[in-house]
Amino acid sequence: MTVNIKLCTLEDLQTLQEVSIETFYDTFKDQNSPENMNTYLEKAFNLKQLEKELSNKGSQYYFVYFQNEVAGYLKVNIGDAQSEEMGDDSLEIERIYIKKSFQKHGLGKYLLNKAMDIAMEYNKKKIWLGVWEKNENAIAFYNKMGFVQTGAHSFYMGDEEQIDYIMTKTLD
Repeated sequence: MTVNIKLCTLEDLQTLQEVSIETFYDTFKDQNSPENMNTYLEKAFNLKQLEKELSNKGSQYYFVYFQNEVAGYLKVNIGDAQSEEMGDDSLEIERIYIKKSFQKHGLGKYLLNKAMDIAMEYNKKKIWLGVWEKNENAIAFYNKMGFVQTGAHSFYMGDEEQIDYIMTKTLD
């Protein structure tokens, strides 16, 4: 099993958009209306938005490759790039997205460990993320990895308000 991680650059914009739309759609299409899905996908993953995020010094995207094929990605944020005010001692995992065909290979854990390494490099004391309250598999995974629920916030899928649990892990 060959797994590699590569920092994304603006040259990866098209691939990042394709992987973002595919993974988000596959994961959440069954629980959301087509209208809300399309509205969200167009807003969150249009090329201009992704280019803005890739250019933000407080955000980093990493592709994970499995057998030399892009299998998913990680997005982390520090400082003002975080989607919630969590302070300078925190790193946010905004996205861990794995394509359906590459799930169950430990790639989520691999990317989570990469995020923890990045947090340690930046001397962060906490790592946090938001996860949809109905995404039971992800919640179980994060609990297993040492995260605990510390709050909640609203997430809008089109015109529907949903609740994301905020889960945090303190780093040693």
